Amino acid sequence: MTQAETNPLRAGLVSERKPGPCVVVIFGASGDLTKRKLVPAIFTLFDEGSLPESFAVLGFARKDLDDATFRTEMKEGCEQFARRKPNAEKWAQFEKKLHYMEGAYDDAASYRALDERLKKLDTEHGTQGNRIFYLSTPPSNFAPVVKQLGASKLVSPGVPKPFRRVIIEKPFGVDLESAKALNREVLSVLDEQSVYRIDHYLGKETVQNLMVLRFANGLFEPLWSSRYVDHVQITGAENIGIEGRGGYFEQAGILRDMVQNHLFQVLSITAMEPPVSMSADDLRDEKVKVLKALRPIPPGRFDDFVVRGQYAKGSVSGRDQIAYRQEKGVDPKSNRETYVALKLFIDNWRWAGVPFYLRSGKAMPKKVTEVALVFREAPMQLFGRSGGQGPNVLAIRIQPDEGVSLRFGAKVPGNTMDIQPVNMEFRYGTSFGVEPPEAYERLLLDCMVGDQALFTRGDEVEASWKFISRIHEAWESSNTDIAKYEAGTWGPEEAERMLARDGHQWRHP
Repeated sequence: MTQAETNPLRAGLVSERKPGPCVVVIFGASGDLTKRKLVPAIFTLFDEGSLPESFAVLGFARKDLDDATFRTEMKEGCEQFARRKPNAEKWAQFEKKLHYMEGAYDDAASYRALDERLKKLDTEHGTQGNRIFYLSTPPSNFAPVVKQLGASKLVSPGVPKPFRRVIIEKPFGVDLESAKALNREVLSVLDEQSVYRIDHYLGKETVQNLMVLRFANGLFEPLWSSRYVDHVQITGAENIGIEGRGGYFEQAGILRDMVQNHLFQVLSITAMEPPVSMSADDLRDEKVKVLKALRPIPPGRFDDFVVRGQYAKGSVSGRDQIAYRQEKGVDPKSNRETYVALKLFIDNWRWAGVPFYLRSGKAMPKKVTEVALVFREAPMQLFGRSGGQGPNVLAIRIQPDEGVSLRFGAKVPGNTMDIQPVNMEFRYGTSFGVEPPEAYERLLLDCMVGDQALFTRGDEVEASWKFISRIHEAWESSNTDIAKYEAGTWGPEEAERMLARDGHQWRHP
């Protein structure tokens, strides 16, 4: 019996695309991302039959390892983190595809050795000269690696055959000027069509389902505007602290770490106009328009539109959490934000006057990412306000428990016209009967087939940094102390007051 017969919702699903031969070179292969995400994603694609027979993976890093040790470490990573766990037979096939070489990121001789190694892998695996270079290094190495790839002729401008593609991890810059400088350096070596700036949120099934929900259903898109939507809330909350990353977080903060990339991507897809097609440039054109339409925060009024907070000691899910300022590597007087809430307006025809509230924080009650469209109330309250019905809400849960829920009012059984809110829900796990792919699985496969739709374009990165950098500049010139919130709560009171001034309140998903 087929999957479509056992689950009718799977009927008509489009089969996965299979890429052509290629070698994936991972710079920074001794790092955590390779072991936890990248190689487990590639193994799962291999196990599912989504990869061609002619492929290979070459790890490149400063650490002194041989192929056997690298394979052992990657097996441990796959056993712990891969969506599909390796059995002995599958791993024996897969590990033959894994290779490693030691090298320095800024050393021309290392790239000459890399070129020779890749030519040998072409012969060994039949990969036909096609290359994907994945930059999983610290951001300070992005420009040097691209420069050396160009100098050694491993990549070149244009879209050559065999193909040469470069995936660059986040963060792409730390402010507008650094993002512009990195774009200039990358595009002096490569064409935009060969650059894949990755944001793993775009690989999540439910982020992609935002587009399907809107543009494949005649029911929702007509309601998706200021005529019916009162306001929009986008939440990206984590129930952990900084997990020993004090040094990194002191430099980044939650605004850089979550909002500039992840939440702005979700915002763009939520608010964009229908693209003329689902091609990469048509889709990204509409996302850029949203970011360019963000209303600049008026000078001197940043406190009316932005709340920054920092967790104090508390308890999350019964687990004690120390204050941020007590974390290792953190300045005891630090004003670095672990929480931020923004009130934004998109000045275009569709969204004129509709506030978008974004928030993201560490050490919150639960891990959850969702988009909630809160609709305007009915023009007349024929049944009064008994039962606290509240507005209709369409909530798209990105993680965990991926799905969509619609809240509306229903009559309570009985002899009175009492109304209570009820939820109509769709869950991915129960509806389709399959586990959704991990974000890196989808994005790596898209790069292998040359589809840039779920990767960010250079002008998109700069547009987001243009808005975010003005907030950082305002904070740097401010002498006020940061607001505090107890770990295990939904943020500082100032964030609640920001919405209360508009007659709204935060959802607690």
